[in-house]
Amino acid sequence: MAGKFFARNEHKADRALRVALGLGLLSLVFVGPQSYWGLIGLVPLATGLVGTCPLYSMLGLSTCPRDGNC
Repeated sequence: MAGKFFARNEHKADRALRVALGLGLLSLVFVGPQSYWGLIGLVPLATGLVGTCPLYSMLGLSTCPRDGNC
């Protein structure tokens, strides 16, 4: 179960978008409105860096191509 749950299920473009979004949201803690709501950016940042999304795994989704080259 753990092997399937933590299998890579994000394409490289999906991962890059998540990292960019996470860093953008996280920057709100330090600049701009300086709100702790920017800590929500840790979620897309972490999933983008790891390459797996637990929600995708639970729903049986994947943005990887069929050949598995993520």
